[in-house]
Amino acid sequence: TDSKYVNTIFETEKPSAVVNFAAESHVDRSIIDSSPFLKTNVLGTHILLEVARQQKTSRFLQVSTDEVYGDAEGESPRNEGDLLRPSSPYASSKASADLLCLSYNRTYEMPVVIVRSANNYGPFQFPEKLIPLMIRNALANSPLPVYGDGLQQRDWLYVEDNVSAILRALQDGNTGSIYNIGTGVDRTNLDVINTICDLLAEEQGTHTEKFRA
Repeated sequence: TDSKYVNTIFETEKPSAVVNFAAESHVDRSIIDSSPFLKTNVLGTHILLEVARQQKTSRFLQVSTDEVYGDAEGESPRNEGDLLRPSSPYASSKASADLLCLSYNRTYEMPVVIVRSANNYGPFQFPEKLIPLMIRNALANSPLPVYGDGLQQRDWLYVEDNVSAILRALQDGNTGSIYNIGTGVDRTNLDVINTICDLLAEEQGTHTEKFRA
């Protein structure tokens, strides 16, 4: 959110493209205090867009999230043209940034592309996220916190697959377009947790009880 510093980087490095991964991304923390999410996800995106526009950067790819579509329980898979129904301050901030990017494409003809990715997992993920949290707690014989009945369904996307798709969108995506990125397979949180427990139990030669709703 430091426009002067960002401008200096652009003038020095002269990037041919910008891929905006920067975001506050934890839903629960956005409910406690939404201010950092608005600052980073909306104002930060605006500053990047404005500097990229002034520097005539040839490509701006905004990394968004499927959270902008809202709750998906019992709904058919989301399409890129569906209405935005964000259900948390985090999702609202990302939806706002998406609309801002599209407005820059329409108003200034900026070469903007948006990708909306499903839930990522992979090495070195911050331990507040579901999969690393469950692995860490299970290895430490600590309680495994399950929110609600655990039947919330999510599309889980391995981070390297996500990166490959983002690179494809950066190179070949149509300007002004939105691309959903996911596996097309939904799993409940309980299924994910039980799979983690089974794999860890197999590795350690122990037995595990199944979680049930």
